[in-house]
Amino acid sequence: MGTLKLENLHVALEDGTEIVKGVDLEVGLDEVHAIMGPNGSGKSTLSYAIMGHPAYEITEGRILVDGEDVTELEANERAARGIFLAFQYPHAIPGVTVTSFLRSAINATRKARNGGVDDPIAIPEFRKTLLGEMDRLKVSRELASRYLNDGFSGGEKKRVEILQMAMLKPRFAVLDETDSGLDIDALRVVAGGVNELVGPEMGALVITHYQRILDYITPNYVHVFVDGRIVETGGADLAKKLEAEGYDPFIPAATGAEA
Repeated sequence: MGTLKLENLHVALEDGTEIVKGVDLEVGLDEVHAIMGPNGSGKSTLSYAIMGHPAYEITEGRILVDGEDVTELEANERAARGIFLAFQYPHAIPGVTVTSFLRSAINATRKARNGGVDDPIAIPEFRKTLLGEMDRLKVSRELASRYLNDGFSGGEKKRVEILQMAMLKPRFAVLDETDSGLDIDALRVVAGGVNELVGPEMGALVITHYQRILDYITPNYVHVFVDGRIVETGGADLAKKLEAEGYDPFIPAATGAEA
């Protein structure tokens, strides 16, 4: 069984400020782990560090994919190992169509997994798969010829993120507050895409502030994330408790005592 494993992970900003302060976490295939925490707790920093964003320095600990240490690898190399990040705020890339972006990403991944030898996907196969996934995820076919995220609504951006995930078929998907700003219909589509893809070939780490996406995605584990640390772990019921009671019981008291 494959795993994405974080061992005593510490992450700092470029100015040296420590944000993630020692995280141990293991996500298996066919598992959904939810990380829930208040704003400013370091959730997005954790997601960027897992993906290899250069602005976030891992100062201690390791990230392993299927037992391989990927801590020193670049983001594209981690992607080739099967890590995928859906952004909270996806960037627009004017001049690059959705179709071109996806085909380039798939071909880069295929090349990396083929020992550095080009192994491009056949255009008819790519087109059939793309249109099929767009229809399944209720992504307008018109978006395929538009520049990536350029002028897209919030819901369109998030649906295209899930479309990328469906096309690239990662082993481990990290979703950084993908539910942010979504109306209920878009939320159902995004959650439905995650539910369909998680299975024997993929595990997911869903990072969120609110419980509402977990009304549609039932996590195997819920982790409460406060001040750069996991302070509590439980099952799906823990998310409902957080929704009812908030994060205050887990936040260190003003005296500095640990939660």
